Amino acid sequence: MTVLTEQPVRAPAPPAGHARRTARRRRLEACGVLMTSFLALLLVVFLLPVGTAVHLSFSSDDQPGLGFGPERTVFVGLRSYAAVLTAPTFLGGLGTVALYCLIYLPLMVAGALLLALLLDSGVVRLRAWAQLGLFLPHAVPGIIAALIWLYLYTPGISPVVDLLARADITIDFPGMHTVLPSIVNIALWSNLGYNMVIFYAALRAVPREVIEASVVDGAGPVRTALQVKAPLIRASIVMVAMVTLIWALRLFTEPVLLSQSSPMIDSRFSPSMYIYDAAFNHNNYRLAAAASVVLLVCTLALSYGITRITGRHTGEEAR
Repeated sequence: MTVLTEQPVRAPAPPAGHARRTARRRRLEACGVLMTSFLALLLVVFLLPVGTAVHLSFSSDDQPGLGFGPERTVFVGLRSYAAVLTAPTFLGGLGTVALYCLIYLPLMVAGALLLALLLDSGVVRLRAWAQLGLFLPHAVPGIIAALIWLYLYTPGISPVVDLLARADITIDFPGMHTVLPSIVNIALWSNLGYNMVIFYAALRAVPREVIEASVVDGAGPVRTALQVKAPLIRASIVMVAMVTLIWALRLFTEPVLLSQSSPMIDSRFSPSMYIYDAAFNHNNYRLAAAASVVLLVCTLALSYGITRITGRHTGEEAR
């Protein structure tokens, strides 16, 4: 007697092209889901405020009929921009911020890189505690840090000023020639540890074989740090320099608080203070919007210039 067994019927395998299209569609869907939140945040936090500022900067309020008619918004072209770019206080604020960047940016990048190289070299004992101690000032909010240093800068209540006076050393921290270095000191104290952590993380990713090869070739610790380690973390250095520059151009908190004890700092000491004063002290939102757009354009131009210059140097080294 012959027993017949039924063989299971298998569905035909989908063609390879269909499988590739399905995988590609799933990847695109995943990318779309991940990018939706970023694009929504970009739209709400950046694009809409910038669009509103641009619209305000090109318009003005007008009341026809000798001021008794209904208020309407009219297009005024570049009138607000002309007022901003010819204002001595705004141009003086740009010069102040430029000088601040020239002092602050090299000190920040070089100081953070030096500390990171010291930690990576193993010279510093208790490395974890050293990182924590250097990073802690960054955890202090900027306004609190400025208030602490305002107390330390003010004669009569500052223990630092009293200690220097006992040694016959007189330093007027909020004075004419020292107010900008005093602001730089506050920013360095607050942000040096944060950038050091970025550099240190990049240094830990450098292959140990490269460092060992440089030691075998006879390079000392200083030469290894400057000629081997530092070039290998060029991307991190450029990123830190760009972010530091952007934050420096927005100088606001430190001079606002120091203005309480320093006559050298007026209400339009920096471009950000100019914008705040125009908008909230004089209710001139059109002028403040135009100044904001000018500051944004300067920031974008400087960031683009840094990116192009560093990218060109990187490409030449790669060739």
